[in-house]
Amino acid sequence: MSTKIGVVGGGTMGNGIAHVFAQAGHPTVLMDVNQAALDRARGMIEKNLGRQVKKEAISQADASATLDRIDFTTEVKAFEGAALVVEAIFESLDAKRDIYAKVDPVLGDDAILASNTSSISITQLASATSRADRFIGMHFMNPVPIMKLVEVIRGHVTSDATCNQVVEMASALGKIPVECNDYPGFVSNRILMPMINEAIFALHEGVATAEAIDQIMKLGMAHPMGPLALADFVGLDICLNILDVLYDGFRDPKYRACPLLRNLVAAGHLGRKSGQGFYSYA
Repeated sequence: MSTKIGVVGGGTMGNGIAHVFAQAGHPTVLMDVNQAALDRARGMIEKNLGRQVKKEAISQADASATLDRIDFTTEVKAFEGAALVVEAIFESLDAKRDIYAKVDPVLGDDAILASNTSSISITQLASATSRADRFIGMHFMNPVPIMKLVEVIRGHVTSDATCNQVVEMASALGKIPVECNDYPGFVSNRILMPMINEAIFALHEGVATAEAIDQIMKLGMAHPMGPLALADFVGLDICLNILDVLYDGFRDPKYRACPLLRNLVAAGHLGRKSGQGFYSYA
């Protein structure tokens, strides 16, 4: 059964989430306050659908129908009647709360509000809404159309019905939902980010070059991408934000971000998206 889906945020994660819901047959509203961001999102979705057509994963007719199901808008009221809205903006507690203050009143009583946050407390986010029992973490992996995992995070008062419904919806997308509880970084980033941070410390201390560190992890641990290349892919600013959430949440020095990471972010070297991180992408 196709139900109306809303997505907040036209960035990499938001447009990927809108893509997979629309491809699964759902009428989907992708909302961003910035029209330029929506234009970029549309272009990226068209590009990714084109790749699927080229690989013969879908037909051209399927690609066109998927794009036609997405309503690109700057208006929050377009979420009226949505069964699920997934917030996928940048990692700022205040910014997310501001969005919920606008989205929450538009939604019906039975609607679910989810966050794609990669580390911020679901319970804390839920407290900014009128539907804490129908608030949940729905953490997709990047790139969304390809990666199978959806980390489903229960807040302190997330209901069983909400969790079950989100698990079913994620499964219907062809994803594999895996449930966890609400602790800083959840499971994925609580484990991943300290590994990336340790790789940055190894580079910072001159243990090896960036290329050597990544090569060792790829060949020795069968990782498809080395930790420094992965950090560039994720975005160094995002890695730093997540490490700060882990440090603030646990007050454990093992989550202290490497000074080299802070310096790179301060210099605007954020990885692939800026053209320079641990590697050059010029």
